[in-house]
Amino acid sequence: MIDRAVAGRVQPDTTDLGPGDDAAVVRAADGRVVVSSDMLVQGRHFRFDWSTPEQVGRKAAAQNAADIASMGAWPTAFLVSLGCPPDTPIRVADALSEGIWAEASALGAGVVGGDTVQSDQVVLSLTVLGDLRGRDAVLRAGARPGDQVAVTGRLGWSAAGLALLVADNRDFPELVDAHRVPTPPYRRGPDAAEAGATAMTDNSDGLVADLGHLCAASGVRVDLDPAALTPDPPLRAAAQTLGVDPSAWVLTGGEDHSLLATFPRGAALPDGWRRIGVVRAGAGVTVGGRAWSGSGGWQSFG
Repeated sequence: MIDRAVAGRVQPDTTDLGPGDDAAVVRAADGRVVVSSDMLVQGRHFRFDWSTPEQVGRKAAAQNAADIASMGAWPTAFLVSLGCPPDTPIRVADALSEGIWAEASALGAGVVGGDTVQSDQVVLSLTVLGDLRGRDAVLRAGARPGDQVAVTGRLGWSAAGLALLVADNRDFPELVDAHRVPTPPYRRGPDAAEAGATAMTDNSDGLVADLGHLCAASGVRVDLDPAALTPDPPLRAAAQTLGVDPSAWVLTGGEDHSLLATFPRGAALPDGWRRIGVVRAGAGVTVGGRAWSGSGGWQSFG
């Protein structure tokens, strides 16, 4: 299985030693390494009747790489651990690997090692390494009252796609595809760091939830502008079909892996970023000055 996953693959220049030994050797020219990990469990985070194995592989790599981008860094290498039942078709393992490699290669990163183990269902655990390229990491803890709050990437598309899959509705393929394979704006993270972002995070659990983490780390309140959060036309159309409020997808839907950041008051935002609110003194997230009373987003043990 391992041989099939690595045969013929080309590693980037940052990989001195790839798979095949007890450990890999990856260059860290900056002298610091940004590290993040994520796990996907079959039945909890994905279903093979909703997504192909290749899409699951791409999603696993994308959500990890988005964490690196949200620190202002660039992904360089992935470690992949796969658990699966012994009767898993080899085509499934091949396709998972293909999806991971496709996303990694598009980023200029390598897949340098990992592990395999027998398990009751398919489990993918990925660790990604990143390079800051001489800049300091952008943390959640740097937001200050008066800062602008901005986003780059989609809001609510993945949540809408999930709702459509649950309803067995395939009339909005672009939304369903957004859930199956997110498209994080990776390059916008380093761009934001270069432009002086004071804090940053990725939208994995939901806009309110993830900005809530940023508020807690920074000791501030974020007030979102409802006028800046109008659902995109595909969301409005899908919501009408399903009889739901699309604003809930925008505010609480995770897995778009858009990036959220704060910038100094009056600073020009980098290309691709748009203002959605302001940082205030206080705590938590408000919408148009009012406390958000609903769910903030995904809860792993909810």
